Amino acid sequence: MSYGGYGAPPGGGYGAPPGPPGGGYGAPPGPPGGGYGAPPPAGGGYGAPPPAGGYGGPPGYGGGGFAAPGGGRGAPPGADPHAVDTDRSGMIHAEELQQALINGDWSRFDLDTVKMLMTIFDADRSGTIGFNEFAGLWKYIKDWQNVFKHFDRDRSGSIDGGELREALAQFGYNLSPTLLELLQKKYDAKANQTAARGGPAPGISFDRFVRACVVVKQLSESFGKLDTDRDGWIQINYDQFMHTVLSLP
Repeated sequence: MSYGGYGAPPGGGYGAPPGPPGGGYGAPPGPPGGGYGAPPPAGGGYGAPPPAGGYGGPPGYGGGGFAAPGGGRGAPPGADPHAVDTDRSGMIHAEELQQALINGDWSRFDLDTVKMLMTIFDADRSGTIGFNEFAGLWKYIKDWQNVFKHFDRDRSGSIDGGELREALAQFGYNLSPTLLELLQKKYDAKANQTAARGGPAPGISFDRFVRACVVVKQLSESFGKLDTDRDGWIQINYDQFMHTVLSLP
């Protein structure tokens, strides 16, 4: 199996999704232009940062972000870890973080996405993050907001199938139409309900878009580690591997 078609390892484009320094689930896999993707452009974004308060004034367009305003010590403007730490333990738990994170439609982040973010930034694997780790998480989300805004071409506040395909292709992940459809159904929380009524899928929310991209990146990197001769094959091919994993509950 040669590179270049569906299932080929990433080979350029925008590079890997944003990642925290030092590795982890969302970290860039290597230097620009090499490996299974490259870091985002210098400056940490795919466009200008959103204005204060999110992407939109009224509860309209927005990629999401933090619900709590403020300016805690050690955190970027707009992120106050002391406000998020509601039990005053000095650490932030997943449930506290979920209460602080909102999508552009004012819905709370999906708890599985919150736990994934915690895993990325929980350096000591304590199950919580400290205020310094929270500052890194804030920047990570702000970077993802820029990515989301760039690919949400119709400014709907969600990512539809075509926008998802474009985003992954520019990250360097060439998924087949079957896998793209499966990925969209898996991370579009309302897709099955809407499809049952005969309407179009509403699209993937900001939090689930982040999780979908990070999952694809991780699965692709796992495949790449096994594909030692770089021919696009292991004991099962890439499409079968991705389909099997994405079909899991």
